[in-house]
Amino acid sequence: MNLVVFFLLCVSAALAQTQRPIAAPAKPATPATVKTSQVSGFRGGPAIDAVILSAIREDRLPGAVVVVGHNDTIVYEKAYGNRALVPEREPMTLDTIFDVASLTKVIATTSCVMKLVEQGKVRLNEKVTEYLPEFQQGQSDITVRHLLTHYSGMRPDLDLHPEWSGYETGISKALVDKPTASADSRFTYSDINFILLGEIVHRVGGKTLPEFARDEIFAPLGMQTTAFTPPQNWRSRIAPTEITKGQLLRGVVHDPTTRYMGGVAGHAGLFSTAADLSKFARMMLGKGTAGNVQVFSPLTVATFTSPQSPMSGRD
Repeated sequence: MNLVVFFLLCVSAALAQTQRPIAAPAKPATPATVKTSQVSGFRGGPAIDAVILSAIREDRLPGAVVVVGHNDTIVYEKAYGNRALVPEREPMTLDTIFDVASLTKVIATTSCVMKLVEQGKVRLNEKVTEYLPEFQQGQSDITVRHLLTHYSGMRPDLDLHPEWSGYETGISKALVDKPTASADSRFTYSDINFILLGEIVHRVGGKTLPEFARDEIFAPLGMQTTAFTPPQNWRSRIAPTEITKGQLLRGVVHDPTTRYMGGVAGHAGLFSTAADLSKFARMMLGKGTAGNVQVFSPLTVATFTSPQSPMSGRD
């Protein structure tokens, strides 16, 4: 297991939605560090501490959780600062639950597509219309690969005004939203791509995206605190994100499109902990296996972690 890659994956996930809410009280001069766990022999702690504590002092984030793994072992875990600033301060803890935002695309949606490809139910170079017949009224050359690589030509996101609501409404909008460029012509990061992929998982997998991800990915890996629409009894451990329309978002997805869709979409909506994400990282770095649990074959992992840009000359 590559220590540097593992560290970066976990810390970036842990910081994804720790934005400083408006009207927050002044922070103490010295950011707090909470629980620490370290394996003897790991010497990277002070350097990591310096980076995180500097970011807290500079008001770039209120807190963070860092997990470092090496050779199937967690060698360093630390919680820093606060997970909430308003209405009152709450110290960050190792088990804090974060809105992981666009990591939903990787941890949930792409993983589910990987599983369906491995099962022979989805083909990367198949047209999207094979799985979503009404997409572009059945007239489109966009493939599953185009959606995954953001080379579909679809717009970055759905229009939010006038306001709308409902998962099915969001899917209906994504199915008819017109591309702004031809497939393969340029990279455009698009949430619409992953809204469509989430619906492919739903239709082909026979379960909703949250159910399929839970059964095929999260449960086998023991990711017990990773889910869409987190239950109420998790709320006290969830890091709030921001104040929207006078309400502090806590346990409610930050992304407005996903909120309109009821908290479940292929591009955002997942909540997780640094510890759970480390389990996913360990599996991917283990070529599909973590401990004695195999989620993917090495070939599947190799396929989904190799360069895919059309500019590379790949089909």
